[in-house]
This record gives sequence, structure tokens and C-alpha cells, in this order.
Amino acid sequence: MTKTRICFLALLLVVVAGRCHVVAADRGGDGASCRHDITDVVVLGDSNTWIGGDSCNLDHGWTRWFCEAFRPASCRSYARSGATWTATERTVRDVDEYTERLGDNNVIYNQVCRLQDAVRDGRQPVPSLIIIAAGTNDAWFLEARPRALDVSGGDRGVAGGRNDVPGSMLTLAGAVRHCCGMLAGTFPKARIVLLTPMQSTAVSTRRIVRAGDIIEECGRRMGLTVIRQDRESCVKRKRERCRRRMTTDGTHTSAEGARLNGIMIAERLSR
Repeated sequence: MTKTRICFLALLLVVVAGRCHVVAADRGGDGASCRHDITDVVVLGDSNTWIGGDSCNLDHGWTRWFCEAFRPASCRSYARSGATWTATERTVRDVDEYTERLGDNNVIYNQVCRLQDAVRDGRQPVPSLIIIAAGTNDAWFLEARPRALDVSGGDRGVAGGRNDVPGSMLTLAGAVRHCCGMLAGTFPKARIVLLTPMQSTAVSTRRIVRAGDIIEECGRRMGLTVIRQDRESCVKRKRERCRRRMTTDGTHTSAEGARLNGIMIAERLSR
């Protein structure tokens, strides 16, 4: 074998080894997907998203582990504990109120408004991926959201006649349609993903499945990606009732539950 051919083969081996190292690093240790350097992600939702922090860096939130696996260019959370999809007749547009409890204005609609304002003001990159994880509180607190799981009624004008909050948002279906329509209109190039509620020891399986079915049907009609967390999440009501492992209280994820959920979501969105 000539000296030139030996040098060529040696160079080829170095290139192949380097490529294998890059692929292995991008896959991560838990089957995580390759990095998405040009994807700016925003997340809306309730407490199970909020516990990951606005910067998506806290261990008990799925967003922290999603970012580690998905490797987006940026990821920001606008989620709030206690948030619902559904509004009430007292709901108004309010981008300033901060609460961690169920409230008239603690709704996904106002998270959408905060996101729109942040992009307009240059505080947030235009998102290319928008993930919305909500619905648990809508199914849980039916006393405060009595029409949440009602799909028999249609749009009913304006709730309270104030600030253009539509009456259709009194139902889960109406709120999903309206908020996703707002997002699609403002960010037409963004991929919108809906996460249905996880199972919970505090909410009956029947209600969680009902909420998931409504969200999934809305997503199907609007051509959106839907992940059924009640089916795909590591959180299982029966197991958590016997022994808390994936949650701390039967509803909110432990660090391990958040890790497995975050990786699952990253893998689903990388297919």
C-alpha cells in the first residue's frame, strides 16, 4: 500500500470517528432527538408547565428535560399555575395580573396576549413551535367552569361584553379554537402542538379523558399536532394512588416524572 493511500485511509477514519461522536452526542443518553438549532419554542399552560420556570430550567417541570433533549435555539414559558383554557363571564384581557391560582383572568387567552405583546415589543423571538399544555384545571374545577366540558352549545356572542373576550371561550372546545386561531393568525408559520391533560389522582379518569377528547378533536379539525398525555405520559392514576413516584402529590410531576415526560414529548415532536 502506498504512502498516499495510507494517509487517505487515516484521514477517512478520523472523519468517520468524528461524525460518530457528533451523532452520539446529539442522540443523548435517553434516546433524545437531535438538536433543533433554528427552532424558537414557546410554551403555554398550567402548573405542570409553570413548575419548570419561565426559563425552562427547573427539574420538576417537563420543559427542562424537553429542552435538554430537543435542543431548541430558545425556549420560553408563559405558563401560570392555576390556568385554564376556559374563561368566565368576568374574564377580560389582562397581560399584567400575576396569580398562581384559578382566576377569571388566569386563562390561556391572556398567555397568548402576553406572548403577542412580547414578540411585538422585541422581547421574544418569533416562535416556530408553540406548545400548549392545559386542561387539567378545566376538568378539575367544574364548579368554577361549569360549561367547560359542554360541546352542545355554540358561540354565544361576547362574555360580559368586555374586551372582545368571546362567549365561546366558556367551553373548552370554544377556548381551544379561539386561542389557537389567534396564534395561527399572528404566527402563521409556527407549528402549534396541543398536550392533553395527564392522568391525576385528584380528577376522575372520565373527566380527564373527556377533556382530552375535546382537545384532540379541536386539534384534528384545525390540523394541529396533539399528544395525548393521558395515554402516553408516565403518570398513571392507579400507580400514583398506591405510591407516589412520577408525581409529588398525584397531579404535579416529580423530577423523574418530568424527565420522562419531557423526553417523550421531545421524541414525539422529532419524528
